[in-house]
Order: sequence, then C-alpha cells, then structure tokens
Amino acid sequence: MSEGNSIKPHGGILVNRIAKVDPTGLFSITITEDLANDVENIADGIFSPLEGFLGKQDFESVVSRGRLANDLAWTIPIVLDVDEQTASKMKESGDVLLKNPDGVGVAVLHVDETYSLDKEKFVQGVYGTNDNSHPGVAKTMSMQDYLVGGKIDYIQRPSDTEIRENRLTPKQTREAFAKAGWKTICAFQTRNPPHVAHEMLQKTSITTRDGVFVNPIIGKKKSGDFVDEVIVKCYETMIKLYYPENRCILGTLHTEMKYAGPKEAIHHAIMRQNYGCTHIIIGRDHAGVGTFYDPFAAQKIFSDYPELEIAPVFFPPFFYCRKCLTYTTPKACPHGDDDKEQISGTKLREMIQNGQAPSEFILRPEVAKVILDHPKPFVD
Repeated sequence: MSEGNSIKPHGGILVNRIAKVDPTGLFSITITEDLANDVENIADGIFSPLEGFLGKQDFESVVSRGRLANDLAWTIPIVLDVDEQTASKMKESGDVLLKNPDGVGVAVLHVDETYSLDKEKFVQGVYGTNDNSHPGVAKTMSMQDYLVGGKIDYIQRPSDTEIRENRLTPKQTREAFAKAGWKTICAFQTRNPPHVAHEMLQKTSITTRDGVFVNPIIGKKKSGDFVDEVIVKCYETMIKLYYPENRCILGTLHTEMKYAGPKEAIHHAIMRQNYGCTHIIIGRDHAGVGTFYDPFAAQKIFSDYPELEIAPVFFPPFFYCRKCLTYTTPKACPHGDDDKEQISGTKLREMIQNGQAPSEFILRPEVAKVILDHPKPFVD
C-alpha cells in the first residue's frame, strides 16, 4: 500500500487525453450517452491506463483472461461498436469526430483498427453466461457487429451543468483528499439511495480510516432501479444531516452498470484506485443481478488480482437488531430474522409506490422524504 495518499493510478500514470485538436472537416459519427461518458472517463484517467477504445488483442485478452495483453488487470471491455459500413468508413478516414446525442463534437478518435465482435465469447468471458435475461448479456447481444479500436483526444465537455455538479475527475478527487488531509480513503460504490445500514457500514469503515468517498453510479440502469437524481439528492441529504464535517466526499461516476458481478467488482476497484482511494468496500453480491453469481464471488475474485494497490474491505450485510439495540452483522449478532429490521429491494419499492415510508431503522426519515416527494423515483 502506498504511503500517504500517493496511491498510484492503475498502471502507474494517470491518463490525460484532453487535447486541442481541430475537428474541422473530419468524418463524424454520433455515439450514445453511455459511450460519450466512456470517452470522458478515458480522457480524465478514470479508466487509466486506457487511452482509447480497446484494440483486438487487448479485447480478446480482457474477455478470456481479465487482463490486458500486457498482463495488467482489466476485466470490463471498453469498446466502441458500429455497423460494418461505418467501420469501413472510419478505418478509411483515420481520424473521426465523435458527437454526443446532442450533436456536440466531444472527442476525436484516431482509428487503429476495426474488427468483428464475437458476442458469444464476450458474454461468456465477462458475464459467465449467455442467458438473455441478464441485462449485461441483453445489452451485448443488441450491440453492432464491429468494434473500432484507437486512442482518443477529448476536445469539448458538454454543458449539462446540473448533472456535472458532482462529477469529479481523478485530479479533482486527489486534490480534495489532499486538502482534507486524508491519507486513507475508503470508496463506497452504490447505485441506490442510502439505507441506514449503508451509512453505518460507511461510518464503520472510517473509524479506522480518514474518510469515505461516496461514489454513486450515474448512467443507464435496469428498470426498477432508482433514478440518478434521487440517488444524488438522498446522499446530499444524508451527508449534510448525519456526517461529521470533513469525513465524507460525494462524487458521481458516470458509467453504465454492467451487472457483471465479480468482474465488475475489480473494474469498480480499479476506477476508485485511479480516483486516489486506498480501500474499497465490497459487499455481498457486489454488482450482481438475480442469482447469476455466488453472493461472495465478488470478494473471492480479489485473490486473483493481488497486485492491485487498492485494498478491498469485505463487509457482511449490516442490519438493525432490536435485541442488540444496534446496527450489526451476522458475524456479531446471534439473533434470528424476527429481531432484524431488514427489507428487500422489491418490498421497499412496493412501499414507496404506495407512498409509505419504511422504518427509520431502514431509511432515515429525511432520505425517505426525498424519495417519496419525487414524482418518478424509479427507472421505467
């Protein structure tokens, strides 16, 4: 573990692909919002050491071994998919302007190669299944048939100020941690508003560390997940009312949830190492969906990646026990389920849809109010 907060970015250098490039006259394509976020994450070094979209050799290595061709840990393919005709036009053009869905030219891609996408290999390698009911598999199967590899130069950030307020780059988070005087920082990955149990888990992690970086994922999620705005507002409310000053920093991570379980847990850790975190909380069934992964697979996989500088912190689930009169875990509490305040995601959604606030041992009343006051708290 690095001394001080000089934890090195993954691969040793924080990538910076922000450049002044004149895109005049370039062939252009429009990319999705999620791909536009990926491009920005590459440029800011959140995906360090990647400097662009994966070429064929790296792609095949990531899918088959969970590592780049140079053996560096990398588990989720960051790729740009297009149809055959577009792939051949892009190859011919060499440099291509990438426009976001609003028509803003955000980056120039220097095309190295185009290659066909083997979807079956992709899903088996990354998700461990080809079952279409898995949201990551369904997404991959709906992708275009060709991938384009090459480095990017980022030329212009869009001006969607509302969403950008909490969007921090690794340069900014590292500066914020240094300014706060933090040397040990625990990252908390989430795609939900904070349950009180999450709050207790975060606070437990900072009893022995300097601070917690709460880093919710903003981007495409599956139906029934909470909408981004609700997640951010709930966290802002909780931090303001229930956190001591200078112990928690909130920053949003703009990327699509893949629901890739263990492989995504490693990806989440690498991004947080790039932000400057020394530890990351990995809970039960981290980034899982349905029953596709063993609940502890995301913890076990870290033994395959001992070289990561960021250290995982494994927590069992927290809950409030009415007999223990405290938030605790199965490791420390001998009591049965009847004494535990717990709620399933499904049950919680039902209550909210019926305008009911769950017990204050599950959601802080102020957090419940944020959710109940929102006209559409869930993704359709």
